[in-house]
Amino acid sequence: MVDRTGTPLVELRDISISFGGIKAVDHVTVDLFPGEVVGLLGHNGAGKSTLIKCLSGAYQKDAGQILINGQEVEIKDPRDARAQNIETIYQTLALADNLDAASNLFLGRELVGPMGFVDESKMEAETRKIMGRLNPNFRKFNVPVNMLSGGQRQSVAIARAVYFNAKILIMDEPTAALGPHETQMVAELIQELKAQGLGIFLIEHDIHNVMKLCDRASVMKNGQLVGTVNVDEVTDDDILGMIILGKKPQHLAA
Repeated sequence: MVDRTGTPLVELRDISISFGGIKAVDHVTVDLFPGEVVGLLGHNGAGKSTLIKCLSGAYQKDAGQILINGQEVEIKDPRDARAQNIETIYQTLALADNLDAASNLFLGRELVGPMGFVDESKMEAETRKIMGRLNPNFRKFNVPVNMLSGGQRQSVAIARAVYFNAKILIMDEPTAALGPHETQMVAELIQELKAQGLGIFLIEHDIHNVMKLCDRASVMKNGQLVGTVNVDEVTDDDILGMIILGKKPQHLAA
């Protein structure tokens, strides 16, 4: 069980974002606790990706507050987000296909030795160490990542975020286009991250994945928050009703 008695890891309070007079996000409040996965759902255009991009630094909010560990912060760009230990793993994964796992892990942040040369052996050793924690079955350290399976590529992207001290992870449909075995691998990675106390916002379309991977689900429609529910208190149909009808399930409406 996730402990929600303390201070949330993240609070997005009363966030509004407009584009050309259209409110893409309209006074939305969601939070996230350590060791918790919160799913963000809604039709395309519901506002879930726009909301979360103000946390990743891709967009700036027009109104509202972002609190990290109870302290209000300003996130104007992705650098500000990384300074708050927020990392984003997009569907595209942003990996360099022609480089191996270690080169991708340290891309732009290479380890160098005393002479100023890139220390490839140390980078590989560090990659093996972090992979040993996250995905002990990972073996393909010396091949370009374009030769890896989808789940293995996802492992590399997650390892990069965790190595650089992510405490808050934003994952954009991490199991899209993966088969059942690969999806299970990502599910195990997410469980491991939860055990390590990370908080994860999961942008998802697949309700089955939300029921399997998330502790809570926040549903948006037309830029507004329909509601946030505990996943173990609702059914797939309840969440589907929230997405389509824009109403919380009757037994939780009070």
